[in-house]
Amino acid sequence: MSLDDNELPRTEDEWRVRLTPEEFHVLREHGTERPWVGEYVDTKTQGVYHCRACGLELFSSDTKFDSHCGWPSFDDAIPGRVKEIEDRSLGMARTEIRCARCDSHLGHVFHGEGFTPKDTRHCVNSISVRLEPR
Repeated sequence: MSLDDNELPRTEDEWRVRLTPEEFHVLREHGTERPWVGEYVDTKTQGVYHCRACGLELFSSDTKFDSHCGWPSFDDAIPGRVKEIEDRSLGMARTEIRCARCDSHLGHVFHGEGFTPKDTRHCVNSISVRLEPR
């Protein structure tokens, strides 16, 4: 279910009520779930992955691939649905990815690893998305 823009929470307290503590930690506090524990790490089901916070369609299962990194990986996002933010929180340069609608943390994107012809890996926390099967 996708929320209309006017239905989106406006404060972190409103998000805290809408999300579970684990979802809030990852989506709103930019946390990371442990590797290999997420529900979508090994999923092969066809469908569309939506932002768990607001419901925006983010990734098609057609772009999901097995990167063996412990988190679901996609070599592309639906155009205009994911924004990239410089992240230097761990003392190194990384690129954080967030939902373009609600600004929730999804994970990070990496380029130049050679996993796919697009040479891009969107490394996504399972708890940040919800799969709508086809």
